[in-house]
Amino acid sequence: MTRSGRRPGAPAFLASLATLASMQLLMVPAAAAANGDAGTVASADTYVSVEAGERAPRVTALGTPAGPVWINRIPEALPEQVVVRGAARRLTWRFDRAGSHLASGNIELVYASDAPSLKARWRWRARAVYGPLEHTIVLENHSEDTVWLPLQASLRFDWAIAQGLRLNRFWVEKGADTPSAAGVHLDELRAGEHWQGTSSTYARPLPEQPREMIPYVLVTEPDGAQRGWFVGIEFSGRTRILLERTGDSLRGEAGLNPEPGPYRTRLPPGATFVAPTVFLGTASGGADGAGNLLRRWVREVLGNPRTRGDPTYPLTVSNSWGSGMAVDETLARRMIVDAAQLGLEMFHLDAGWFRGVGDWQADAAKFPHGIAGVADFAHAHGLKFGLWIDWTQAGASREPGALNVYDRATRDWLIADPPPGWRHTEPFKGITTDLGLPAVQDWAERELERLVNEFHLDMLEHDGYLVAQGSTRGDHPAAPPDPATVRVYGDSGYLWVDGSNSTDVSYHASRAYYEVYERLRARHPQLLLEVCNDGGRMVDFGSAARGDYFSITDTYDPLSNRRAFYDASFVLPPAMLESYVAQASAPSIEAFRYIIRSGMMGWFSLMQDTTRWTTAERRDARLQVELYKRRLRPLIRAADLYHVSARPDGVHWDGMEYYSPALGHGVLYAFRGSAPDAPTHTFQLRGLDPRGRYSLRFQDRVAPFQGEMTGQALMTEGITVTLAVPLTSELVFFEQSPVSRHDASPVR
Repeated sequence: MTRSGRRPGAPAFLASLATLASMQLLMVPAAAAANGDAGTVASADTYVSVEAGERAPRVTALGTPAGPVWINRIPEALPEQVVVRGAARRLTWRFDRAGSHLASGNIELVYASDAPSLKARWRWRARAVYGPLEHTIVLENHSEDTVWLPLQASLRFDWAIAQGLRLNRFWVEKGADTPSAAGVHLDELRAGEHWQGTSSTYARPLPEQPREMIPYVLVTEPDGAQRGWFVGIEFSGRTRILLERTGDSLRGEAGLNPEPGPYRTRLPPGATFVAPTVFLGTASGGADGAGNLLRRWVREVLGNPRTRGDPTYPLTVSNSWGSGMAVDETLARRMIVDAAQLGLEMFHLDAGWFRGVGDWQADAAKFPHGIAGVADFAHAHGLKFGLWIDWTQAGASREPGALNVYDRATRDWLIADPPPGWRHTEPFKGITTDLGLPAVQDWAERELERLVNEFHLDMLEHDGYLVAQGSTRGDHPAAPPDPATVRVYGDSGYLWVDGSNSTDVSYHASRAYYEVYERLRARHPQLLLEVCNDGGRMVDFGSAARGDYFSITDTYDPLSNRRAFYDASFVLPPAMLESYVAQASAPSIEAFRYIIRSGMMGWFSLMQDTTRWTTAERRDARLQVELYKRRLRPLIRAADLYHVSARPDGVHWDGMEYYSPALGHGVLYAFRGSAPDAPTHTFQLRGLDPRGRYSLRFQDRVAPFQGEMTGQALMTEGITVTLAVPLTSELVFFEQSPVSRHDASPVR
C-alpha cells in the first residue's frame, strides 16, 4: 500500500520554516541560488531542497510538509585533489548546467574537472511516494590516466540547531555471535559529544569495543510527537556514521569508513566509483514511528517483488543444523517426511553435506544419491529445498574443481598466502578469496549457477565471511596495503587480514557480491536467498536489496532469538528476520510452546530433529505451525510492529505487538520470564483507533476469553495477561469491529 502526497516546492519549503519554533531549531535563511539552480525532491513524508553552487552542490534543507525543517550550512565536499602518476593534483570543479536536471523531482547535479578530466554526479531520488529519499554520488574518470581517489563521503551535513535543544540518538546493534545485553541504544545527544557507529561484513564482537551497528541512526526530540530524522547506508562493506554536536551545530557524515587508513581507491580510465547510497528521511513517533515507515519502505522498495508477492513468504522451515555436521541422507529424508507431516514448507540442508571447504560436491559416503536426490525427495513431499554454502572459502581439498589454497592457479585469489604451518582445522571455513578480483567473481558466478541447476535449489544460503575485508595483495583491483599496517593473524582456525586497504577491499568485494547475486536472481527469479554470515554479521540495507531474509543471530535459545528479533525489527521488515529454533529443555507443553513461539515472530526455522519429539509435542507443533501460517504470517508480512515492552532479559515479561489498520486486526505476543513472583503483566497496545471496538481472544485459555475493549482502553489501560508458570507464553488476538469504524460511541 502506498500513499500519495503533494511534492513541496520552494514556496512550500519557505512557508514551512514557521514550524521551526515548535522544535526550537535555530532558523537560518534558505540561501536560494541567485541563478535559480535550486530544486526539491520529495515524498509524502520527506523532502530535500538543494542548490547548485558554481563549485559544489549543497542540501539546503531537510523537512516534512508538516514540519519541522532542518537547515544545512555546508556544501558537499567533492574531492579536493587526486593522485595521478604519483603526483598530487588539485581539482577545480565547475557546475555543468547543461548536463544537470532539477525539474523532474529526481535530481542530478553534474560537476566537471578538466585536469584530470573527471565528472561528479550528485543524485537525489524518491523511490516511492512515501518514506525516505535516496542519495548517491558517482565519480567518473574521463581521462587517459589512472586516478587515485581519496575518501568520498556519501553524505555530509551541518544542521543548525538551538543550543538548548534536547535530542536523542537511537541505533541498533547487529545480533552477530550472541546479542549483547544492550542491543538497542537510545541516548541523549549531548553538546560536545563526538559519536561514531560502524558496520562491516565481519561484525566481530571484541572486548571493550562497541558492537557494530545495522547502519542506521535516528535523531529525535525526546518528548511530544518525538519528531526527527534518520539516515541509513545501503551497503555491506566497511561503513560508518558520524555525529558531532557543538554549540548551535549538529554535524555528521555517512559513508565508507576510512579507518584504518588513509583510504584511497584506484579509478582506471573509463571507470566509475559509486559512493554507497544513503537514504535520508523524517518521521515522528520515535523509534517505532520511524521503524514502521522504514520497514514498509525497505519491504516495497529494496525487497524482491516476487518474494513480496508470494503469500507463503515468510516460509516455515525444517533445518538440519540441529544435528550439526553429522547430517546424512538417511537423517535428511527422515526429517523431510516429518517436516511434511508437521505442515512445514521447506527443508534446509545446512553444513555437513560437502566433501570439503571449497569443494562443493556431495560427500558420497553421506549422500550416496547426491544432493539432487535429497532435493527431489523434498519436492515429492511438497517441500521446497534449500542449501547451505560458504562459497568464497578455499580449503585443502585436492579434488578437481575444488578451491585449494595450495593450488598455484588459485593461490593469488586468496586474501593472503597460507601462513607457515597453516592447517585447515575449521569444518566449514578456510581462507577467504577476494571476490573483488574478476577471476574470482567469474568462478563464483559459474559455481553458483552449477549448484542451483545441479542440486535443484529453491533457496541458497551463504554463510561464513563472504566479503573479503582486508588483503595483502597489491595486484588486485583494491588498493594495495601499506606494508607497515598489514596484520595477518589466525583466530579460531580462521585467517584474518587487517590493513590500510581494508575498506577498499570490502568496497570492491561488496560490489562484486551484489553483481553476482543480481545476475543469479535474474536467471532464477524464484530462487530465495538467505544472508547468514555467521548469524547476523551482514545485516544491512545493501544485503536487504539482494537477499530475501537474514539469519539475525548465531545463538538459538529462546531469549537470544527474542533479543535479536527485538533489535533488528526496529529497522528491517519482520518477514526478513529469521530465528533458528534450537533444542531446549521443555518440561511441559507450555514450555515447549514458549520455545517455538520465541522464534515465530518473523521467519521461522526449526533447527531440531523433530522425529525425537513426544506425541504431545508433535500435536502442539502442528497446531502452532498452522496458526502461524493462517493468522500470524499475514501480520508478519505487512502489519505495523510495536515494541510494547522493555527489551527481553529472560527474567521479566516481554512482548511484541502487530497491528494492521488495513486488516483491522492484530496480535500481542506475550512472554513471561523466569521471575517466580510475576504471574500477571499488563501490556499497553499502540497504533489502534482510539474510538474503535476491539474483540479479544486469548489463544491458550481452555475456555478462550471473549471480551471487547475500545482502542483507547487498550492503549491506556492495556491488556492484562496471566501465566501461572514462568517461561511460558500467550498469544492475544484482537480484531476491530467493522461497525466501530463508523460508530465511535464509547464501549468498555
